[in-house]
Amino acid sequence: MKKMILIVAAMLLCSVIYAQQALWGNQPIVSPEINQDGTVTFRYKGPEATKVQVTGDFLPTTKVDTHFGKLDAPAPADMVKGDKGIWEYTTEKAVAPEMYTYTFLVDGSSVIDMNNVFVNRDVSSLTSVLLVGGGRSDLYKVQEVPHGTVSRQWYHSDMAGFNRRMTVYTPAGYEDNAAKNYPVLYLLHGVGGDEEAWITQGRASQILDNLIAQGKAEPMIVVMTNGNLAEEAAPLENATGYNIPSMSLPKTMDGAFETAFHEIIDYIDSHYRTISKKESRAICGLSMGGFHSLYISLNNPDWFNYIGLFSAAIDTDPKQQGQSPIYQDFDSKLATLFSKKPALYWIGIGSTDFLYKPNEEYRVKLDAAGYPYKYLETDGGHIWRNWRIYLSEFTPLLFK
Repeated sequence: MKKMILIVAAMLLCSVIYAQQALWGNQPIVSPEINQDGTVTFRYKGPEATKVQVTGDFLPTTKVDTHFGKLDAPAPADMVKGDKGIWEYTTEKAVAPEMYTYTFLVDGSSVIDMNNVFVNRDVSSLTSVLLVGGGRSDLYKVQEVPHGTVSRQWYHSDMAGFNRRMTVYTPAGYEDNAAKNYPVLYLLHGVGGDEEAWITQGRASQILDNLIAQGKAEPMIVVMTNGNLAEEAAPLENATGYNIPSMSLPKTMDGAFETAFHEIIDYIDSHYRTISKKESRAICGLSMGGFHSLYISLNNPDWFNYIGLFSAAIDTDPKQQGQSPIYQDFDSKLATLFSKKPALYWIGIGSTDFLYKPNEEYRVKLDAAGYPYKYLETDGGHIWRNWRIYLSEFTPLLFK
């Protein structure tokens, strides 16, 4: 028995030593590494690989064919194989402050940077993240300021027939002052996204924390919905298991989500300390979320005093959207909305966005009718880099 105990103890000791070797026995690979001169070095360990490239939105772009037409996409950069099978690439010049995404192409297959734990999911694609501080991108970083709280809230949707999830940001101090009520911003994602998109890729909580701390934005509740009425919640946060996220979901742009939106407002007003009136509500969204923001505000002109369309999927022709009454009588609804004198109607679009033309045509319609709006045009296309800019420009204008 004593001999058996000694054998077991020896085995346990070996396993502990092995675990320690796994943790500390190998020199870690640093990737990405932001160098003193502002350039960035990427590294990938692949002794058996024959060709490794890095591709990301920090690189120069080229035109590629997609089902949306020709769009800008980063051109891959070749990495050089060095000692111990470690491939390296250092940018030719300093990388401008921004939050970027990138992947490695290993013998033609796309893989994330396994030495970088900062990973984003966009629909079903995983990418590694590079955050270069400075300028506006400091808004995307966690700073030494008071922080708000991010929670995931479930509510019952009668229209969907099941419980659904949303993400809610409450500003710093919300829990400490039970006598204070707050305005609410409803922040909507794009096609294929969900209630996690603005928190992860949009850095919404960091942007709000930093702007509020700087006194540039009013403390507000921010509600990030799931715009896919056929879904309960984001992948693996629902009862449907390992479904691959898709951009082709039912009940997204058929009027169902817009019709059911009152359920979300009712839940927020009944469960949070809100100022439940038009003057203290705002709505904005990117792409499909801009489409939803457009039609939710058109059909409910007394709900929101601030409306933002970020690279919105604008289509003012109801024939393209089916027979839902949500999309009918566009011009008369638009006239009613502006007769209510919203405090802010805001439009942002990238100069190379594939939705630039319909946004331009929509602005021509607004101009012809004399409807006031604010407009921001940025470089680049249909990308998160622009949508973070739009959020950081839109929120300081709210609830003043």
